Amino acid sequence: MSEIVLMSDPKVAAISVVECGERLTDVRRDGSLLVDTRKQDPADAFAHLRVGVLERLIKAQATLPRGLRLMFVEGYRPPSLQREYFEEYAGRLRTDHADWSAEQIHSATSRYVSPPEIAPHSAGAAVDLTLADVYGRELSMGTRMNADPEESEGACYTHARNISDEAHANRELMGTALTAAGLVNYPTEWWHWSFGDRYWALATGAAVAHYGPKEIGSHG
Repeated sequence: MSEIVLMSDPKVAAISVVECGERLTDVRRDGSLLVDTRKQDPADAFAHLRVGVLERLIKAQATLPRGLRLMFVEGYRPPSLQREYFEEYAGRLRTDHADWSAEQIHSATSRYVSPPEIAPHSAGAAVDLTLADVYGRELSMGTRMNADPEESEGACYTHARNISDEAHANRELMGTALTAAGLVNYPTEWWHWSFGDRYWALATGAAVAHYGPKEIGSHG
């Protein structure tokens, strides 16, 4: 996919999901990843991922230069919370762009928040992460995590040019490790990576997605 395909694109929704039944696991159990709590929720859902996604993150981390680690910020997101995030951002855009059609609002919202029916986070397939040093200090990535396109003037896009050379190099470093481990990036958000979901299937040419929306109570 050379041009950016948004989560709202019909091509993403057209991908079939053949749920493999893999469980959600708490990424904090083995201590391999640094886990930041800024997105912690009352149910601790944020710290969960499908087992296969976590295995690939650990594999990616092992290829990073000495002294660097992946910092995990958010994984699984319950469908209800995903809907809340989507509607909140859509509401902001409606206020700022009263002349936009419903279709324009939906598409623009999906640059930053996945539509609830598609969302990789609600399948336990996506992770928001960044790089940190051995002391847990975040490296410069050009924007704060979860900066929206308006706030960052597009610098949140993975391949944005309006960032420093240092930030660009750090994004390249993280991206190379994660791509080699089999994850794909959502190109409007440098921090968002996934495996096994519909967007991953479209990006890699896989016949089907392995992970569909899941409730936190069903993890093992």
